Amino acid sequence: MPEKTSSRPGVSPGIPGNPSRLSATGGGMFRSLRERNYRYYASGQIVSLTGTWMQRAAQDWLVLELSGGSAAALGIAVALQFMPTLLLTLWAGVVADRFDKRKLLIGLQSALGACGLVLGVLDVTGVVQLWHVYALCLVLGCFASVDAPVRQSFVSEMVGPDVLTNAVALNSMTFNLARIVGPALAGLLITGIGTGWVFLLNGLSSAAVVLGLVLMDVTRLHRAKRAPKSPGQLREGLRYVRKRPELVTVLMLMMCLSTFGMNFENTFAVLARNTFHREADGYGFLITMLAVGTLAGAALAALRSGRGRKPRMRVLLIGAAAFGVLEAVASLMPSYWLLAVSLIPVGVTAMTFTTTANATVQLGADQSMRGRVMGLYMLVFLGGKPLGGLASGWLAEVLGPRSPLLVGGLLSLVATLVGAAVLLRRRNGVAHDGRLG
Repeated sequence: MPEKTSSRPGVSPGIPGNPSRLSATGGGMFRSLRERNYRYYASGQIVSLTGTWMQRAAQDWLVLELSGGSAAALGIAVALQFMPTLLLTLWAGVVADRFDKRKLLIGLQSALGACGLVLGVLDVTGVVQLWHVYALCLVLGCFASVDAPVRQSFVSEMVGPDVLTNAVALNSMTFNLARIVGPALAGLLITGIGTGWVFLLNGLSSAAVVLGLVLMDVTRLHRAKRAPKSPGQLREGLRYVRKRPELVTVLMLMMCLSTFGMNFENTFAVLARNTFHREADGYGFLITMLAVGTLAGAALAALRSGRGRKPRMRVLLIGAAAFGVLEAVASLMPSYWLLAVSLIPVGVTAMTFTTTANATVQLGADQSMRGRVMGLYMLVFLGGKPLGGLASGWLAEVLGPRSPLLVGGLLSLVATLVGAAVLLRRRNGVAHDGRLG
């Protein structure tokens, strides 16, 4: 009979009392991949996320085609897809702390794949209408809003706390590798065979991550004790975060940057089509260039974590401020190719900020609370997307396609300066209290 997995940090599964196998074998940029379960997960994610990014590009292009190039229609689609986050993500964090995360993810990933298949069938058969896309955006958003906190909090169960920072960085590398390949491939496929087949391929790609989850060795998971069913669990999680000022600051900064600064895809679609008069492959190339930068940023984060460096607030603030400045500069680029090149440093700084924020929040939360804390994290990360999508669509209609990038960059910079001032004031206040004591 296999031995039970130890829940103590730094203890290797199946070898109670011994140092973690991952820690014992040293560091390295890819140290998380030494864990069998994480290898299965990461392999499936590469395939599935590539399909997800293919669908995102195809969905945006389909909305533009069905609406006659309306930026406002694209904003509505983005809003519908992310609106369920406001209602479901916090409760999903409670569910993640109470139930088997692996089994939850198997069901959720299967449902996400089914949404792609349905949209693909509607499109390929030629009966798709704009309201069909809107309805499926809403359904997809419901499943995705539950999936996000469950998936984020499951990372620590696969690798344990000692390697969590590295696993977060590798997750970002996987995400951004797919972000490079997916839209570029989608642009070629949309031009060659149409958007419908892209949706069908995405639906089939979900089988890869489901297979990886099914093949995992559950005895090697670093499972936390499940929270029992009791009233007030959601409020308990919110009170837990409220008592940690640094977590509150990181979450508020994430909300501002993700809402106003990181609405790239719908903005790029409008820029490519309406400003630079490009086809779908030109739109896909802009997303790819941004993803080259985010992949580089994720690789740098993985390299830092592989050397044993913990996330630092200074790195987070510098990354956020640089992102705001560079995004505003990118909006002013006079040509398509200069815009494309300028998106690489934008991606590097965006990923420096987001990977540091994710690791800071996860490591700052007790394991028994991690699902609820990550539910709140994903709420502020994705919950502002409906507002951001509508705002960027409105700005593009009224002030021109460049304005969402310019306004988003400036607002991100202001939010970072405010966050830095709050942290500095708090630290000075703590130091002052210490001298008085």
